[in-house]
Amino acid sequence: MFLGTPALAVPTLRALHEAGHEIALVVTRVDKKRGRGGDVSPSPVKAAALELGLKVSHDPDDVLASGAELGIVVAYGRMISSEILQAIPMLNLHFSLLPRWRGAAPVERALLSGDKTTGVCIMGLEETLDTGPVFARIELPIGPEATLESLRRELVERGTELLLNTLEAELPEPEPQVGEPVYAAKITADTLRIDFNQPASLIERQVRLGRAWSSFRGKRLGIWAVSLGAGDEAQKLEQDDVLLAAGEIGAGAVVGTGDGLLTLLEVQPESKKRMPADAWLNGMQPKAGEVLGGQDGR
Repeated sequence: MFLGTPALAVPTLRALHEAGHEIALVVTRVDKKRGRGGDVSPSPVKAAALELGLKVSHDPDDVLASGAELGIVVAYGRMISSEILQAIPMLNLHFSLLPRWRGAAPVERALLSGDKTTGVCIMGLEETLDTGPVFARIELPIGPEATLESLRRELVERGTELLLNTLEAELPEPEPQVGEPVYAAKITADTLRIDFNQPASLIERQVRLGRAWSSFRGKRLGIWAVSLGAGDEAQKLEQDDVLLAAGEIGAGAVVGTGDGLLTLLEVQPESKKRMPADAWLNGMQPKAGEVLGGQDGR
């Protein structure tokens, strides 16, 4: 059986099916309203399972009568009861190097914290959060330009390959997790709100998560791409020792931070499409001393 919900779990489901594994049941979260229209639609995993002709349920207790011998869990999004865990062994594809980044947002937290490496663990599922023994793991570097989307894509691809290889033979003896646990708290809108008093490198990593935002003249401003330092047009700022306050906008779409300069590359004004930052800047014509995020750069 397969338990999962979001789009990132779909490639693993499809790969298991294509490899010839008999999937007796797919369990996913209930249909919910998605998009501005409020129409109810299935989770990505449910949509893929129905396309593949697989039986789908929203009730995890249905696995008890499914006849399944093993459960595969990928981003299911709910805790699984002890009764089910005692009845059927389960493997969880977890996107971190456990015990670092247990919890809801392991990929996001690794990227935001500036980790140089991450990875995938195939973990035995337990009642407690991400504490189970590890059957297999693979380590991957986090490149300096990696975004949440690109990193997730690579982790899913490599993790799925690792899972298929692990299932080809008898499961190896698992190893207990070793090291200091670190928990990956859920990413919220406030997590993605940019505080320009923070170091430029931290803000740049926030932006690479996607959906980072600030505000300008009382309206929300999405920030989709930045680069560290100042572009060619704005080098005069540094050469003339002109300092920008946190959040202050200078020539060339350069913005001051807590420890240096960032250059805005792509932004999204409220209720508008994404656009090059210089086009937005030409339209807004910021006055001297105006800042992103308010008077204190937040």
